Amino acid sequence: MIAGTTHAESGLSKTVWSDADFDEMEWHQVTIHGLCVQPGAADGALPRLMLDIDYIIRWVYPVEPEKHFTFWISPATLVFEDVRDVVGDLSFTGLPLSLDIDQLRRADPQDGEDAPHWHIEGQSFDLRFRASGFRQYLRQVPQHSPRLVLAPDARGGIAFTETAFA
Repeated sequence: MIAGTTHAESGLSKTVWSDADFDEMEWHQVTIHGLCVQPGAADGALPRLMLDIDYIIRWVYPVEPEKHFTFWISPATLVFEDVRDVVGDLSFTGLPLSLDIDQLRRADPQDGEDAPHWHIEGQSFDLRFRASGFRQYLRQVPQHSPRLVLAPDARGGIAFTETAFA
């Protein structure tokens, strides 16, 4: 499958997304499995922030007699480019050790700034930074799951691959 093709069962319309698609995307309840800060490719280049996530493509409403949602999920790599001004807070006091996103927001650059502000808000963390944009690569064919998160073996472990599934 290439970036412009679809997966009819899950409702997936493409396998590579970018900040141009931001208004069509949703990260609520998406689990972060890994985080990597990658140095810029050249001297003076800004770093990249890479997240290994289980991207929820679609929530499936239960049909009687079922009572619980199910989910179409694909392991994905979310990469923010030219990252700077990172500020964050992480707290697992009294909570299970899990990084689940509540909301990912974007705000336009302020006067004199050249990059948008990004805010990843979670149940046990808060991360704010500036970045020029992002790309998100769905690494596997979507899987229908009764849970919001895929098991490690079902998702192929932790990965930061920037290639969409074929």
